[in-house]
Amino acid sequence: MLKNLTIVALLFTFLAGCTYTQKVRDGRTAFEVKQYAVATKMLEKEYEKAKSRVEKGKIAFLIGESYKHLNKSDQSIRWYGIAYDNQYGVDALKEYAFALKRAGRYEDAKSAFKDLGIEIGSPYEYRREISACEIAMGWEKLPPEYKVEVMAFNSGSSDYAPMLYKDNKMVITSDRASSTGDAVYKWTGAAYSDLFLVDLGSNSITGFDSQINTENNEGTVAFNRDFTEVFFTRCFGGKKDAADYCKIMVSEGSGDSWSTPRVLNFLKEGVNYVHPSLSADGNTLYFASDDPEGWGGWDIYASERLTDGEWSEPILMSRVINTQGDEKFPFIDADTLYFASDNHTGLGGLDIFRTFQMDNGSWAPPYNLKTPINSAGDDFGFIIDYNSPKEEGVLQQGYFTSTREEGIGSDDIYRFQKITPPPAPPLVEEQPKPEDYKLILEGYVLEKIYNNPTDPNSKILGRKPLPGAQVDIQFGRQKETVTVGEDGQFRLELEEETDYDFLAYKENYLKNAEVFSTKGIGRDPNNPVQTFEIEIVLDRIFFDKEIRLENIYYDFDKWDIRDDAKPTLDELARNLQLNPTIRIQLGSHTDCRGATRYNEELSQKRAQSAVDYLISKGIDPGRLAARGYGESQPEADCLCNRCTEDEHQQNRRTTFKIIE
Repeated sequence: MLKNLTIVALLFTFLAGCTYTQKVRDGRTAFEVKQYAVATKMLEKEYEKAKSRVEKGKIAFLIGESYKHLNKSDQSIRWYGIAYDNQYGVDALKEYAFALKRAGRYEDAKSAFKDLGIEIGSPYEYRREISACEIAMGWEKLPPEYKVEVMAFNSGSSDYAPMLYKDNKMVITSDRASSTGDAVYKWTGAAYSDLFLVDLGSNSITGFDSQINTENNEGTVAFNRDFTEVFFTRCFGGKKDAADYCKIMVSEGSGDSWSTPRVLNFLKEGVNYVHPSLSADGNTLYFASDDPEGWGGWDIYASERLTDGEWSEPILMSRVINTQGDEKFPFIDADTLYFASDNHTGLGGLDIFRTFQMDNGSWAPPYNLKTPINSAGDDFGFIIDYNSPKEEGVLQQGYFTSTREEGIGSDDIYRFQKITPPPAPPLVEEQPKPEDYKLILEGYVLEKIYNNPTDPNSKILGRKPLPGAQVDIQFGRQKETVTVGEDGQFRLELEEETDYDFLAYKENYLKNAEVFSTKGIGRDPNNPVQTFEIEIVLDRIFFDKEIRLENIYYDFDKWDIRDDAKPTLDELARNLQLNPTIRIQLGSHTDCRGATRYNEELSQKRAQSAVDYLISKGIDPGRLAARGYGESQPEADCLCNRCTEDEHQQNRRTTFKIIE
């Protein structure tokens, strides 16, 4: 789950859109340009005037979405429920269930997730959410390990990612109005974020440094021990319709002045790098990245400082830490790593976890810090304060960020104190025997559930188990094949320090692959049996049917493959490599504007460019065909001079279809 406010804190996935200073005349437009507070007022009036249940359902869903972006769970729950009751469908029920979970109403959320699984025809899809609700209810009954308080310097804007600085000061990230520049960030409708310096004695706040803060988004800072080096994230503005990427920068300081920042040497183009954290000796840098070669979503990496001052090729941290979901905001404290995750079992959105490096160099299974550090909202940006004096009975203190509703603004910074726990039960001296240690992998082979089972371009409602699929498992020189049952599951006891490759297949489906590694997963006496999970989704073969390729855009009057289109084509190339017997046609379509002959020629060039890109990735040219359709096969049913911009965009598409 990624809320608007969390995406800001994750630094920063830009969205193209309209300017937020424009005057809006209706609630839908206000919603589309991210003026959520304006949208709720307009949409509620429009809801009262709507004449049909279908129209009421559409408006109610937008109201629920607006309140979600405003961090108002109770209102979003109410309006999602109204949308579902007015025939909006499973999207309303899904958002209703997650809104209940974000509000900490776990019993109601569990019931809603069960209903949702039944409605889409797959109880599998939300089983982990149901389990998480049950675990959260149990955690709420435990005695708290921490006391927390919201800091007075928070604003009504987003304030997050604290980091301690010299002279009893703190550096935070914020999009408050005093940020550099006058532009409005088109996702939040607020200012672009900057680094700010907080005096913890007076709570006064000033901009950090003009060399660091620019009209771009800056944030999530890390310093070396003597504050002569600063690492931070800057997200560079891109060209229209092009993706923008975040990079980790470094600057050297002397006194209170900083050098011109430079980008770290190991960063790749087309990948986001965020949330740096530096080890105490200054030689290991931890950070998060959405590199497609990771385990999935956002992952945590580590890089070592080389003798020449540059940084080594990053190492992807093990599957103990990284999951198929999102892991971000690392904070390294000696041999202990704190990070945020939305995929390890938690209370709501992002939760804060703790792991530590064991004697053999591997990482222990992550421990959820539970309430009151974690909440049903998003919790992240955890740091420890060793400098301030501790009160009696306080074992540890520091700061973290949360979006919980009782805060002051969107994201708020909280102070925590870890308190002396009640007496623990007597320790069991007996240690696990060597044969007690096990690494278990539970794998699932799934297929997508389409709103229209015969249309691969229809909405995907979820996934369900694919009984009878086979999985080839390769590790070392060994290979075995398993067939999954009705639950789509296979179970495997893993060997230590071993790489595994999985290839799943079934007749009338495209093959798909997944990998897993036990390298870096050590034995933990407190958790002798560790269980992991992977999912392999197989796509049904829709023979001779066009399937839209998402995120394939071209500059005006051009046919070159842009950088933001390459990930989609890379994934298509991977599928072709896994399925060497299929042959496909790449198709390109234009909207109806422009001369017919021009559109035909332009679309043919664009289709051929996609084919040429796949050939450059090693795909046999004989398996590829290019076809430009021009404006001859519109997807949106509208008269050309009456088509909306969204309908024109729907008609401008790149597709592929399996022809052999």
